[in-house]
Amino acid sequence: MGNGNGNGNDKNRQGIETKKEKQEASPEAEEPDYKERLIRLAAEFDNYKKRTKTDIDNAKTMGKAELTSNLLSVLDEFEVALIAVGKTEDKTIARGVELLYSNFFDALKKAGLEEVSASGQADPYKHEIIMIRESDKPDGTILEVAKKGYIFKGMLLRPASVIVSKKNEKEEKNDAKK
Repeated sequence: MGNGNGNGNDKNRQGIETKKEKQEASPEAEEPDYKERLIRLAAEFDNYKKRTKTDIDNAKTMGKAELTSNLLSVLDEFEVALIAVGKTEDKTIARGVELLYSNFFDALKKAGLEEVSASGQADPYKHEIIMIRESDKPDGTILEVAKKGYIFKGMLLRPASVIVSKKNEKEEKNDAKK
């Protein structure tokens, strides 16, 4: 029994010594591997910082878009107020409301708000058709804007509610006869 245990211990010692020898001999051999790993880790960390910055910027933009979207109803009410005070005889109040609206809208524009263009043909991605009227204009031409639409930094916050044209049936028949 003594010999068997001794031989086993000797084998274990030899295994440990072999591992130690390998570890002592290999630092120079492993040095390029450590440098490569360090370079990869540094690159991964730079990518992480860039992704984090992008995520923070996107969160800020989404927060501003949400706030701006909530303020659109106030902007609509200002437009209604402009119409109402335009009918009054007191031009001082009318001018005051115009200045308030102008300052408010300018601040939103500086933040990134834009009006949806509502002229020409209706675009289903930017316009909500709420009514169709017979007209001599080509089908789908915007005749009137019922409610303005807005874009914030490329994101559609609200489509413009528009009234579009449809050719008169009489004119279509006349065009077909020609």
